[in-house]
Amino acid sequence: MSDELSAFGPRGSTEEVEEGLAFAPKFDADGLVACVATDARSGEVLMVAHMNAEALAKTIASGEAWYFSRSRRALWKKGETSGHVQRVVEMRVDCDQDTIWIRVEQEGPGACHTGRRSCFYRAVPLGKPGAATLEFRERDKAFDPAQVYGGPASRRR
Repeated sequence: MSDELSAFGPRGSTEEVEEGLAFAPKFDADGLVACVATDARSGEVLMVAHMNAEALAKTIASGEAWYFSRSRRALWKKGETSGHVQRVVEMRVDCDQDTIWIRVEQEGPGACHTGRRSCFYRAVPLGKPGAATLEFRERDKAFDPAQVYGGPASRRR
């Protein structure tokens, strides 16, 4: 068992996981757990990312959000490149402990690598026949990703 995993409790029975006090996150086959980050003041959903055991342990220890990039297969601290750090105000886990919810104070103008405050800036219209098309809900950018990340918008955060 890795040092990171030893920081969490063992997964017991369904009742122990759902009603007990042991923090025993359920990582998927790739060793990841989904994490939803919302603004602590407004409740706005800022982003959804993944954490491995090391990212989760670092987030708990530091009070700042750490994630695991599935595309780069690498650990990353939110704001390490952009300066748009997420300070964790509260961390919760869902009933079966396979999703983490963090309420954060978002430093800087945005959480999304596209330059917007939130990664959820488009909507899928409901009740319309045919192929779904997206509608912008937040077209304006809060910052210029090329200036923040150096070069064209990238997946760096």
